[in-house]
Amino acid sequence: MDYKAYRIIFMGTPDFAVASLQKLLQAGCNIVGVVTAPDKPAGRGMALQESPVKQYAVQQGLTILQPTQLKDPAFIETLQSLQADLQIVVAFRMLPEVVWGMPRMGTVNVHGSLLPQYRGAAPINWAIINGESLTGVTTFRLKHEIDTGNILLSEKIWIGENETAGSLHDRMKDIGASLLLETIQGLANGTVQETPQSSIPTTDENTLRHAPKIFTETCRIDWNNSVADIYNLIRGLSPYPTAFTLLEEKKLKIFKAKTEMSIPAIAPGELDTDYKTYLKFACKDGYIHLEDIQLEGKKQMDVASFLRGYRFSNK
Repeated sequence: MDYKAYRIIFMGTPDFAVASLQKLLQAGCNIVGVVTAPDKPAGRGMALQESPVKQYAVQQGLTILQPTQLKDPAFIETLQSLQADLQIVVAFRMLPEVVWGMPRMGTVNVHGSLLPQYRGAAPINWAIINGESLTGVTTFRLKHEIDTGNILLSEKIWIGENETAGSLHDRMKDIGASLLLETIQGLANGTVQETPQSSIPTTDENTLRHAPKIFTETCRIDWNNSVADIYNLIRGLSPYPTAFTLLEEKKLKIFKAKTEMSIPAIAPGELDTDYKTYLKFACKDGYIHLEDIQLEGKKQMDVASFLRGYRFSNK
C-alpha cells in the first residue's frame, strides 16, 4: 500500500513538532486532522496565543482539534469520524488508551533520545546536563507506560562539547522529522522491524538514565559542584528554562559561559570581577566565566554591557 494513501492524524504542540508535520506534508502524506493544545493567554495583554503547530496547520488549511480533555466524548467521536489509519505524536501530551489504540495501525511517537535511555519529558536537556556526547532520536509505538513501546527506528546524534539544548533541539527536530517519514514509509512497505525495549542490553534500571520534567530548583546552580557539572547544567538549560544564581539577592539567568580550570582563591559561590570585562563565580575546582546573562527585571545582554551599567553594592 502506498504510504501516501494512509489517513494520518498528527498530534503535537511546540515548534519541535512543526518540522515533522511540515516534512510529512511536503512528502505528500494524507494528514486528515491535527490535534494540538488549546489556545492559551500569554504576554502582557494576556491575548490568546495559538501553538506553533496550530499556526502552521491553519496556514496549510488542515482540520484542527484542540481538546481540553482527551477523554471528552465529543473529541473521541470526532477523532473516530476522521477514520485514521495511523496517528503520529510529536511533543504532545500523554494519551489515554482510547485515543492511542484507536487507529488500525496504532500510534507512533517521536522521542528525543536513544530509547530506552532518557525516557521522560526533557530528554534533550538531561542528555547535556549529564555530559553525554551521544544521543539520538527514536520512533516507537505507544503503549501504557510512558516511552516504553516497541522501537521502530532510531538515529544517533553526536553532541558538541559546547552545544546547548537550543542548538541540539534545532538539529534534532529536523533529523526526527526525516526519521518519522522513513518510519511511515517502512511501515507501509513492511521493512520496519519492531524491537521491544526490554530486549535492548541497556534496559536495566541500574543503567537507565531518566529525563523528568525540569523544575525551578533543577535550574539553580550549586557552586559547590565541579566546573564541568555546572557548565553542563548551563548548556543543558540554555536558552530555556535557563540556569540561574543570585547576584546581590536578584535572580541572574546564565545563557552562556566558559570555564576556567584553576584553584579558586575564593570560596565556591563567591564572585570575582574587574567591573569592566569579566564576571566569574568560583566552583570547587575552578571558575565559571559568565558571557551572556539576564538580571531579574533587565534585558538579556553580554557580560561587558552588563558591567557597564551595573553598580555593585560594595563598590
